[in-house]
Amino acid sequence: MSHILSAVAWPYANGPRHIGHVAGFGVPSDVFSRYMRMAGHDVLMVSGTDEHGTPILVQAEQEGVSPQELADRYNRVIVEDLTQLGLSYDLFTRTTTRNHYAVVQEMFRTVHKNGYMVEQTTMGAISPSTGRTLPDRYIEGTCPICGYDGARGDQCDNCGNQLDAIDLINPKSRINGETPTFVESNHFFLDLPAFVDALGDWLRTRTNWRPNVLKFSLNLLDDVRPRAMTRDIDWGIPVPLEGWESNPNKRLYVWFDAVIGYLSASIEWARRSGDPEAWRQFWTDPQALSYYFMGKDNITFHSQIWPAELLGYTGGGSKGGTPGPYGNLNLPTEVVSSEFLTMEGKQFSSSRGVVIYVRDMLSRYQPDALRYYISTAGPESQDADFTWADFKRRTNDELVAGWGNLVNRTASMVHKNFGAIPEPGTRQPVDEALLAQTTTAFGRVGELIGTHRHRAAIGEAMRMVQEANRYVSETEPWKLKTDPDRLATVLHTTSQAVSDLNTLLSPFLPHSAQQVHEALGGTGTVSPLPRIDEVTDLDDPSRQYPVITGDYSAVPGWEPRPVVPGTPVAKPTPVFTKLDDDMVEAELDRLRQA
Repeated sequence: MSHILSAVAWPYANGPRHIGHVAGFGVPSDVFSRYMRMAGHDVLMVSGTDEHGTPILVQAEQEGVSPQELADRYNRVIVEDLTQLGLSYDLFTRTTTRNHYAVVQEMFRTVHKNGYMVEQTTMGAISPSTGRTLPDRYIEGTCPICGYDGARGDQCDNCGNQLDAIDLINPKSRINGETPTFVESNHFFLDLPAFVDALGDWLRTRTNWRPNVLKFSLNLLDDVRPRAMTRDIDWGIPVPLEGWESNPNKRLYVWFDAVIGYLSASIEWARRSGDPEAWRQFWTDPQALSYYFMGKDNITFHSQIWPAELLGYTGGGSKGGTPGPYGNLNLPTEVVSSEFLTMEGKQFSSSRGVVIYVRDMLSRYQPDALRYYISTAGPESQDADFTWADFKRRTNDELVAGWGNLVNRTASMVHKNFGAIPEPGTRQPVDEALLAQTTTAFGRVGELIGTHRHRAAIGEAMRMVQEANRYVSETEPWKLKTDPDRLATVLHTTSQAVSDLNTLLSPFLPHSAQQVHEALGGTGTVSPLPRIDEVTDLDDPSRQYPVITGDYSAVPGWEPRPVVPGTPVAKPTPVFTKLDDDMVEAELDRLRQA
């Protein structure tokens, strides 16, 4: 058994999340975590809402509310949506907790004490019309390195290079389009050049990463400069140093604090569990494994910035240093980055109406239908396009007509002929062959999930569904009423195959897995789902907020479980809902009217 940290990207709390977001971080991390629990590992899956930074500040001003009020509103929306999708977080929290503030400030102080936070004077962008600071990400222009027209003031997503806003050609404010002016400002910079050797040594041992992620991460080391970790902004975590902490207009950079959320959420989980030190087995045990899930636009922060912060904290850079009270913290085992999901050939854009929010999707369709689509056609290793026609086809042809039909006709025949799982007679080679295939599939599907090849994994499981459907067609149990012993053997074999396939598919389809289990007379929980708890801030009794958590200890093992003859089987109802012929046009009409 291993201790496995599933560190899941933190959705930004300035609005509801769309299906492109959960395709990148949500469903892949949940499939992996569910499988690893079933394989016998101790998994800690953590995340929360990212609630600092300029976008929330700007939007709050536009709406006439405080940044905290805006973050509170969307924190709850996101918590509800991710819970409904079935994402099995051990703790999904937020970055405005006092616990998070304390962990972030401890990280900063120790990295600074070890010499890796360097104070520098830089040129900050100011809005001429308001006199307020314009953070880097709110300035766009042409990249001076590759010529990309749409580079941001902190980095170019086209070539991956770190930038300063003043270097952009024709810089403009994303808020109002005006040209910023630049003035001197003091900030702390993370001394990234001091970590180049350590980062390079670490990355070159990561041979099993997705090739595009590893190549991108190594290329980042070609042009490494110190990166600002403080901002001229009044919404965020105070800089915990004398002369800075009381300055109302200096805060820690949101990307310094957000990635520390993986650690602070683990510490909050431990404190809430009754064992405040329990987080250490996932963070300081050299044998523990950690997997970070996000979209490709966040690779920089997870393969360079966060590892540099960890190395700075433990004294692992060229300047040496002494670890703080958290001790030697593990570097990521793997950065699991997905590509982008588009919609009907266009980039997701809330402002242009090219979007479907998770909440709207789940109000009209089953959560497992969306999870199935993401798993089979999502942006695992290359960009993917969501189309309503493909969503309908995969739901109707594969989920309903393939898997759902197998479950329904198996339970129907068992109910009609025996009323319970029958006692099998002597199995024939055709029966043994099917069960040998489903048993062998556990190793193949498990290995594919464990190495983040989910599309291939669910493809293999669905291939076994086809084999089971073929078995039913070949053995023709509806013609065996005059041979009850053979009928019992065939239906017992089919029931066992359905049970095996349900286990194989349960990491992908947790909602329906419970229904399938119960359709064959099963009791108890085979696919635990998350819940929302209303909690009080551990360090500020005046603050309450919702968290996602759950008890996932009841998961069955990743292996066949013999069905029990005599188990009553009732008349089944369909597990999956077939989509109407006109749903595609109805959804496209919604897009056109948005």
